[in-house]
Amino acid sequence: MKQKDVIPADTGWINKAPAEFSGTPFQRIGSDWMLITAGDVAKDKGNWNTMTASWGGLGVLWAKYVAFLFIRPSRHTFEFANNSSLITLSFFGESYRDTLNLCGMKSGRDTDKAAATGLTPVVFNDEPFSGAIGFREASDILICRNLYTHDIDPGKFVDASIEHHYKGKDYHRVFYAELLGLKTRS
Repeated sequence: MKQKDVIPADTGWINKAPAEFSGTPFQRIGSDWMLITAGDVAKDKGNWNTMTASWGGLGVLWAKYVAFLFIRPSRHTFEFANNSSLITLSFFGESYRDTLNLCGMKSGRDTDKAAATGLTPVVFNDEPFSGAIGFREASDILICRNLYTHDIDPGKFVDASIEHHYKGKDYHRVFYAELLGLKTRS
């Protein structure tokens, strides 16, 4: 997706501390799902992409609030997450389930997901979030800064049943990202 597709975020957002994120990660990520979005609207003609995720977590690591994100190398968002300092996690109400399904089933390589779903991509310009891309329709957006990545090594699976998630041997990269802030709708 290109820069011209992203508009500045409107003033309807409230800045909160990441610790004010409501709901459990089990519900918000595992059941409700989220959109992981990465890219750079200032560099490389503003290329970015988003994908649906239902795997991930929130916690504390290195004395920081962090998100743990899992992205397969085959996903178009993978290259953007690898090359972006900022990643956002956008959360929506149940009425967006079909939208999240489409964003998880279609590739941004050949589908303009924003156009296909009617989502409005926005870019935040306030520091330290400058350049972070989210969606106007989201109820909550966690803005994260990449800290560390690690590729899953199947040789280290203690429980052999985990392998059934990787029939194509497309093992995830784990992104550890510091939670810089939370944007909520007013």
